Parts: sequence; structure tokens; C-alpha cells
Amino acid sequence: MASQGLPGEELSVSKRLVRSMSQKLKRKSHKNEEGSKEDETSGVSLRCLTLYGRGGGCKVGADMCEELGDPSIRRRSSASEDGKSYNTTMCGKDDATVNCFSHGMREKFFRRNNRKFLTHIPVQPQSNGMNVILPDDILEMCLVRLPMASLMNARLVCKKWRNMTTTPRFMQIRREGLFQTSWLFLFGFVKDGFCSGEIHALDVSLNRWHKIDSPIIKGRFLFSVATIKEDVYVVGGCSSLTNFGRVDRSSFKTHKGVLVFSPMTKSWRKSASMKYARSSPVLGTSEVNQDCLSLSRNQQNRSERHFYRPRTGGVSDVYEDPHRLSVRRQSRHSLEENVKPIKLVRQKNGSSSSKDNRMFVMIAVGGLGAWDEPLDSGEIYDPVSNKWSEIQRLPLDFGVACSGAICHGSFYVYSETDKLAGYDIEKGYWVRIQTGPIPPRVHEYYPKVITCKDRIFMLSVSWCEGDGEIGRRNKAVRKLWEMDLACFAWKEVSVHPDAPMDWNAAFVCDGEFVFGVEMFKIFGQVLDFVTVFDACGVGNGNGWSHISRNRVAHDLDASSCVTKSMAVVRL
Repeated sequence: MASQGLPGEELSVSKRLVRSMSQKLKRKSHKNEEGSKEDETSGVSLRCLTLYGRGGGCKVGADMCEELGDPSIRRRSSASEDGKSYNTTMCGKDDATVNCFSHGMREKFFRRNNRKFLTHIPVQPQSNGMNVILPDDILEMCLVRLPMASLMNARLVCKKWRNMTTTPRFMQIRREGLFQTSWLFLFGFVKDGFCSGEIHALDVSLNRWHKIDSPIIKGRFLFSVATIKEDVYVVGGCSSLTNFGRVDRSSFKTHKGVLVFSPMTKSWRKSASMKYARSSPVLGTSEVNQDCLSLSRNQQNRSERHFYRPRTGGVSDVYEDPHRLSVRRQSRHSLEENVKPIKLVRQKNGSSSSKDNRMFVMIAVGGLGAWDEPLDSGEIYDPVSNKWSEIQRLPLDFGVACSGAICHGSFYVYSETDKLAGYDIEKGYWVRIQTGPIPPRVHEYYPKVITCKDRIFMLSVSWCEGDGEIGRRNKAVRKLWEMDLACFAWKEVSVHPDAPMDWNAAFVCDGEFVFGVEMFKIFGQVLDFVTVFDACGVGNGNGWSHISRNRVAHDLDASSCVTKSMAVVRL
């Protein structure tokens, strides 16, 4: 019986084993299917009962288990501190959440379990830069409308913005789109007895001053400034030989070099030097048609040969005649008869109608020479060829030139002897201009000639007589006169509101506005006033208004009133 029952029992045992193994395999496959579904949806199962640490314990904190009312399941996990502070759903309930993971652990699990999917997903570069979002043309339209101060800050963002805002095309768009405003630049300040080289710039639209340090002009004084487009030219000047940096006229050197300052980039560069050294020359800039021009080299060389005298008997000209006054007197008439005027040669260009092809010239007349003698010679500068060429000298007995301005293609120069002469730039010769009654003025104050909207103005100081008391000098006033180009007669236009305390006041024009800067010392303090005159609104009141007071000169020396110079640039 026992032998007969053995085969049946073995068969039943084998069936049980097969049945149990099949059930285990089914459970295991079912669990794998549920796990794969959870991995596909979320990358990792977030149920608390399926999360175990390295020691086999759940990563749910013990405090959370006590809150659920089952302290018996409190376990101490052997996992690291990375298993703390994660919010997840517990036991399938959406409203019950527990802290199961630390910051960043969920992303780590997701990346580890889905590497094969992440390798096929392209990673897009993340950037917060504006230039990645905006096209270049739209970005350029936004930058071109910024004020100058904001534009200078925008250039510090990146190299792309800096390169985009410094191109000639960008400046042309800004110029033609009327997005530029007037800026006043003051040079030649003296602080603590030294020429500091500081430049003070006034943004007229915002009434805000800016200071620019320029070591390249430190120690130079009595120079003149003029503007061509957006550049400021510093012409001539003096510097002390014994006390460098100080305003010392006992031993000085007169310069003939020219420096160019670019406010857009705050950079300096050297330009071609003049033929003769000059201090405080009278400058004027003019636009010459729309064609490219150059100075005729043949006539440049011809004019250069006339001003040299060969040595005779092996004796230098310096010992015979240091100032060469006899040479100038003897050769004056022969030079004016033989030397032909320098004419401008126009070069044909197919794109001459473009505004960007506008060409300018700069003229320097008079000033003081290397021996501190008054000069009557003149030079013209061509930016295209970067060369200076001499022009015809001032007329005989004209006097010392004190101011000048360009209007209608002629350079009008006014002398200390109240004489007026005009230089025709294209024809290349001087013409004496006989004016009507000369406006009365105080000779200690030099007159200032300026041009505004093709109109010639002059500012001079005269005595104002008392009401009803003829001949009594009541006070000195600064008057604005306008010259009638039809009959060349002066007529009074306006009276400056401030008393003329500064005998070296600076005045410049920009469009229809005349800007003036006066600096003077009173009661031991240097004061400064900036005024503006609207030439188009003369009929509406006096026309003058103040835009800045006592903002610059409070820590300057009184000699800054003499050495200052001003230029206006549209930026």
C-alpha cells in the first residue's frame, strides 16, 4: 500500500510546486506591469509603502507615522539625510501628503530611470539675453531712441550692443531720426593751480551735468575747440615748460597739434598738426556741399614755398629777425598778388546725394604765435586728406581777430578794432565788409560773433544810460545784435538778463538756440551761469532763460574764467 501510494503523492507534490511557482510568477509579472506603468507616468512610484531606504525601512518620517495614529510602524531608517523633506502622496490618497524627499531627489530618480528617453530629447539653450529674443533690426530701433546717457549705459551690457551702437549706420539713423539732443562740453578748467584736464558735459534735455577725466589734455590751456559732426577738435594751446600743469606764462610752449575727442566713445585721437603753433585761434567749421572734396596739392605746395626765406651769409633768421616781421611786411603785397587762392576740388561720386557723404572743413585764423605775437595768417583743414593748408592772410590793418563764425559759405571774422572781414571758402580770398554804425561797446569786453539759422549775431557789452538822464552811465549790459545781410547794418535784438561779470563769456549756437556760459569770481567764490536764447521766439519776451546755475565752478580757480572754452554737440 505504501509502495502504491508513493507515485500519487509525488505527483501531487509536483503539481503543488508547479501551481505555487506559476502563482508567484503571475504576481511578479503583475507587479512589474504596475511598476512600468508608474515609471512611464511619473518616472518613479511615489507611494510611501513602496519607498524603502537602504536598510529596508520607509523614508517617511516617524512623526508623520504618529500623526496617522499607528506608532507601531515607527521605524528608524538607515538611509542618509538625503531622504528628508519631500512632499508625496501616501497610501493612494491625493489629499494626504508626507515629506519623503529632499530638494532635487525627484529629478534625480526621474533622470536615472528614464535615461533612454532623455537622450533623444533635444536640450534647448536657456538665455535671458534680450538680443536672443529680439531680432537685430528691432533691437536697433529700440536702442536708437534712447537718450545719450542711457545709451552709454546700454553699451556696457554686452559686446553686441556696444558694436551695434558705435557703427556709422547707427549714428546716421540717430541723426536723421531726430533722436539727438544738445550737449554742452566745457574745457580748460583750472583746479588748485593746475590744468586738471576735466571735461564737464551738460545734457540740456535732462539738465544734468557729467564729468569726464581726460589726462591727455592735462596741463594744456588757452586752446580753442570746434565741432565736426559728433567730434570735438582741440586746436593749439599752451603748456608750461618749468611748472608742468600750471597756468604759467613766464615760460611756456605753444602747440600746433590737434586732438580729437569723440563723446560717443569717450576716446581721443591725434589729428594732423597745423603749419604754425597757435594759442586761442579763431575757429570755424563749414559744410562744403555734398560732394567729397580735397585740397589741390599743387596749390598747397605753392603756398608753402612763399613763407620761407633762405639764409644769407650763413646767419640764421632767428638772430636777424626773431619774429620775421620784416619778411612779412616786405612779402605781404607780393604774396597777395602772386599766390593764387586755394580752391576746393570736387570729386564726382555717384552717391553724393546721401546725407552721410556731407563733408566739412575747419578754418583756424589769428591767435598768438610761438613768441606770443598776434598772428594774421590762416589755415584750412580737410578731414578727408587729414591735412592743413595755408590760406590768404587777413587784410592789411585789420587788427587782431577776436571771434568768427561761418554763414552762407563765408567765414566772418571780427577784430578788436571793430572791423569785419569775410573769407569765401570756395573762392579762397578775403573781402572787407563795410558795416553801418558800429554798435557801442566797452572795449574791455571782446565781442562774440555767432551764426544761428543763417543769421549773424554779435554779443557785446555797452553802457545803458539812465531813463531821462542823457549821458549818465547807469549800468553795463550785454546786448545781442543782428546784422542785416542785405545792407550790412547792425540792429539790437535783445538784452542779456545777467550783468556782464565775465569778460570772456563763451557763446555757441545749435539750431535756433544760442547757449552762453559765464563764470566769474565774487566774494571769494567762483560762480557759473548757463543761459539759452531762442532766436525764433524773439518776439515773445526777452528770449533768454537760465538752464543751470552754480553747478560746475564751485571748486574751480578764478583763472578758469579766462582759460575756459565751450563746444556744443548733438548726441
